[in-house]
Amino acid sequence: MENLPLTGAQKSKLRALGQKLDATLKVGKEGLTPAFFTELSRGLRARDLIKLRFGGDADRDSRATLTTQIETEGHCTCVGAIGQTALFYKPASDPSKSSLPAE
Repeated sequence: MENLPLTGAQKSKLRALGQKLDATLKVGKEGLTPAFFTELSRGLRARDLIKLRFGGDADRDSRATLTTQIETEGHCTCVGAIGQTALFYKPASDPSKSSLPAE
């Protein structure tokens, strides 16, 4: 799946909303398992914006690789990543529950 075409303003709004979120998922030693993607999917169905934390042993290059893999297999878009934390967005199936206002 292609990354969602989000504007800079949309990404900025999502990052602002993400500051208030707690990390609900963690990428641990096992990496990206089917159980991880099940939980990611469940989280994105409940809320269209989710924050996750990478394990402490993940360096910058491995986090970038993991982020790309999460976007591809999780069918979502990374809207921001700082250090060990990343925000992922997938549009809500119900537009009234979306974090982004309709344009």
